[in-house]
This record gives sequence, C-alpha cells and structure tokens, in this order.
Amino acid sequence: MATKDPLPHLSDSQLEIMNVIWGRGETTVGEVWAEMSQRRPIARNTVQTTIVRLEDKGWLKHRAEGNTFYYRATQPANSARRRIIRRLVDTVFHGSTEGLLLTVLEEQPLSKDEADRIRALIDRTTRRQR
Repeated sequence: MATKDPLPHLSDSQLEIMNVIWGRGETTVGEVWAEMSQRRPIARNTVQTTIVRLEDKGWLKHRAEGNTFYYRATQPANSARRRIIRRLVDTVFHGSTEGLLLTVLEEQPLSKDEADRIRALIDRTTRRQR
C-alpha cells in the first residue's frame, strides 16, 4: 500500500504551472503567465489564482521584494514526478512497475540513445540488487 503523500495531488493545470516554476527556479506570476500564454491562451488571473492555491497547498512558497512576489517550489521536480509515477503505478497498474514500463515501451518509440540509457539503468539496478 502506498504511503500518504504529505502534499495533495496536482491537477494537469497545476502541474503545467509547476513545470514552469521548476524550470525557472524562482519566478513571478507575470513570468509564468508570459511563458504559458506563448503555448496557449490563458488568463493572467487564472495563473495567479492557481499559484496562490498551490502555495496554500504547500507546493510553493514566496518571498516579497517590494510589491512583487517571487515563487519557488517547496519540492524538487524529481520528487513530484516520483510521487506522480508511484500513484500511477498503484492506481492504474495495480502496483506493477513492469506493467507501466511495458505499456510505455509498446506505445512510445525509443531512440537508440534512450534505449541504451534504459539498459544501463536496468543493469545498474540489477547489480545493486545482487
């Protein structure tokens, strides 16, 4: 059984904003909005509301410099990704990491470099388990 996450799950739109913030390290609402609005139409108020909610939920914290708030993540991206993958494996694949990997490998083409990195990771994991 999975352990209880200290932070609530992220919706798709929250994850999209978190990815911008993780990529920037520390940023303002305006900078997040500017980056996101290059990809799709989105209201600045929507970004601001979502950022405030992410802070309320513990995903973000801010520092004030004059009237400007600079936001940064409380968790690194890798930590959040692991949490998302663990939840996916637990809920969709009934705890089977193999099921997840087989599905991904059957659906997504891999480059030779990606396949080599995956093989190396499997080899390292196998050596550690011996």
